[in-house]
Amino acid sequence: MLQRIPELLWGLLLLLGCAAAIQVQIVPMRGEMSIGESKFFVCEVVGDVKDIDWYDPLGEKILPNRQDISVNRYEEGSTFLTIYHARVSDAGIYRCVARNGNEEAEATVQVEIYQRITFVSAPSPQEFNEGDNANIVCEVESLPPADIQWKVKGNRIRPDKDVRFEYMPKGHLLIHGIKKSDEGMYNCEARVPIRGEIDLRMIKVVVNVLPSIRARQSDVNATADNGSSALLACDADGFPEPTVTWTHNNIVLESGDKYSLNEDGSELVIKDVKKVDEGDYTCIAKNKAGEKAEEVSLNVFVQPKITYLNNQTAEEFDDQVALTCEASGDPTPTISWSFENRVFTEGEQSLDRNIVVRSHARVSSLTLKNVQFTYAGQYLCTAINSIGQDSQSMYLEVSYAPKILGDVTVYTWEGNPANISCEVEAHPGASVLWFRDGLQLPTANSTNLKIYNTPTVSYLEVTPDSQNDFGSYNCTATNTLGTESKEFLLIQAEVPSSPEIQQVEPFSTTAVVEFEEPDSMGGVPIIKYRVEWRLVGNQWAGEVFDATADMTKITISGLKPETDYEVKMSAINGKGEGESSVASTFKTNPIQGEPSTPILQVKVHSNGNALKVNWIKQDDGGSPIKHYLIRYKAKHVSDWKPEIRIPYGSDYVILNGLEWNTEYEVHVLAENQRGKSQPGIQYMRTATQPTTIPDGTSGGSGLSTGAIVGILIVVFFLLLVGVDVTCYFLNKCGLLMCIAVNVCGKAGPGAKGKDIEEGKAAFTKDESKEPIVEVRTEEEHTPNQEGGGPTEPNETTPLTEPDGKTVKDENTKNETEVNNATTEVKTVPSEAPQMNGNESKA
Repeated sequence: MLQRIPELLWGLLLLLGCAAAIQVQIVPMRGEMSIGESKFFVCEVVGDVKDIDWYDPLGEKILPNRQDISVNRYEEGSTFLTIYHARVSDAGIYRCVARNGNEEAEATVQVEIYQRITFVSAPSPQEFNEGDNANIVCEVESLPPADIQWKVKGNRIRPDKDVRFEYMPKGHLLIHGIKKSDEGMYNCEARVPIRGEIDLRMIKVVVNVLPSIRARQSDVNATADNGSSALLACDADGFPEPTVTWTHNNIVLESGDKYSLNEDGSELVIKDVKKVDEGDYTCIAKNKAGEKAEEVSLNVFVQPKITYLNNQTAEEFDDQVALTCEASGDPTPTISWSFENRVFTEGEQSLDRNIVVRSHARVSSLTLKNVQFTYAGQYLCTAINSIGQDSQSMYLEVSYAPKILGDVTVYTWEGNPANISCEVEAHPGASVLWFRDGLQLPTANSTNLKIYNTPTVSYLEVTPDSQNDFGSYNCTATNTLGTESKEFLLIQAEVPSSPEIQQVEPFSTTAVVEFEEPDSMGGVPIIKYRVEWRLVGNQWAGEVFDATADMTKITISGLKPETDYEVKMSAINGKGEGESSVASTFKTNPIQGEPSTPILQVKVHSNGNALKVNWIKQDDGGSPIKHYLIRYKAKHVSDWKPEIRIPYGSDYVILNGLEWNTEYEVHVLAENQRGKSQPGIQYMRTATQPTTIPDGTSGGSGLSTGAIVGILIVVFFLLLVGVDVTCYFLNKCGLLMCIAVNVCGKAGPGAKGKDIEEGKAAFTKDESKEPIVEVRTEEEHTPNQEGGGPTEPNETTPLTEPDGKTVKDENTKNETEVNNATTEVKTVPSEAPQMNGNESKA
């Protein structure tokens, strides 16, 4: 209905115009314009008019020369009103007035100016620090004013539901104590309901987080002056990712010769640490939200170093001598002294109060009072702190008069050289003279005396010819500080007393005799024991055994089961054989069947990756032992090496080609006709493989190693040929003899006799195809031979090389001498042919 009112009014005007003759109409009758928009209005006049004018809302006539509003007349009865780039001030009622003399008519138009939604300020992104009150700017202009609504993550923000949010004037959104979780895209939406106008802006809100920083270690320890580095590290978090820098003494540190930083700066490496590098280092993390700092302390320690220690000299019986040792280090080191097996620390002193240690700061003194000659020697000063230690030695030289040491009694017998040892300690060195009955030795008539001197010992070798050579001998030593004399007694040695049999432990074919050594050794060591046994009423049989240290048991073999025996013992020294002990009786056990378990002794062989396995023969169980079976393997593996079979006469085997530095398990068992014994078991580790030493002669002039080896082979071959030819013509043996016998069918004189007497097969063949072993028996080395050189002489060892004498017993002249033999075992193919005596000889 309201929409039809203008039409009714216009119709009414037409009726009045018909009566008045002038009618005015503005098209459009109402105008709406947005700011900045341009628009025109047409004023149409019906009737004769002279003037048509437009008037603005202020009632002023609009003149043609205005820039913002123009009036134009195009034809009779109509004019145009044009508003350019409308402003708010242009709003209001405009009138169009038509005149003809005294007659006029007008029409009006309501011009309304509005502003479209305009986002004056809505930047994106907008950044805030976590915890701040964030004012999110979204400034909107419009006429009429627009309503502002905010949305985040598709949900409308309602301050009445969450008090952290607040709508501010000009459409801003305030978030109290913004959090990292508030970060995201926010929708600022403007609406003008009267026009149905809507517009929006998406604003990205970024929440920056202040860095947090933590040191991996607040205190870092380092050692100076050893070329080591120190690592200082801190870890920083924040948004955006913070940058990390380091400072020391307010100076920013950068990568270079002294310092090294990783890519993100979180790790600082201080190279070649020195004591001056000690102190606090600051790790700073910084981003848009701010910065945080953390301190890391570097503690630099210095290993101890002895800075002063000098040799000292003193004389025996001086009041005192002080040894001084100075050391540096951080923490301050503790200084101790050691001499031989004794250690002296701060404040410590000996029971006799003659040795005192005092320390002050980095200096320690060791004071020795009432100086004794035994104080001479090497003293070790040791400085220790929590970082390490340093040691240096000094020598205390004590001058003293001669002192004669050693046993004063020496035993021997007529014809046996004896050494009387006069051991002299003196500084400076002493000269030594020997006297007897006031006469200096040797005299012109003493042919059985010899003197040998070393730097510390003088030996008087006496070979007694008669009882007159036994008695007292004087040793006198002299140096610049004094003289010392000592009497030595040369005493006639006796044969040892009899050992005492404690008990006999019988088995079926063996017995273990336990005994105590003789009460009297006769003055010289026991070298052998003779054990004799017999069936009751029969003749004595016996065997001589070499004496060893702490020897208390001897095993005799070859006995008959379930038989009564008597057994007695005697001891033998260099003088001769002593009396036999009282005979003890025992009865052997019945046949037990299989042999007893062998007792093993395993040691590393000379080449290092081989083991020598010895076994002590035990009871054979009443049936002769046929052979020994050896098994072995590395302890860390499960597979055993092939079993080795050794003949009964052997008592050791050498296991070659083993792995270096590896522990091996070895089993040895004995087998007779009735069965096998329980295995004797031993474990032993081979030696560590030696380091190869390069040939120091490489590159030099002269013959190469290959040339030298070749020459040696040729020489050796020619030597063998010469020896073989000599053997052929002189002894009818050797390689040429074998060729003559086996190829040419010739035999030299006496060849058959030699076959019978000397021909012993070196190889045996087992029909069971078991490996055949070669058994070679050789005399064991004497201790001097094993040592590789002569030993220091003692009272029963001549310094010259007298003829050796063998202890013999008249009752055993026809007995076969029993030699301790060792056996070397080599496996050879079972198909090896048996050889006759001549072949073996060759």
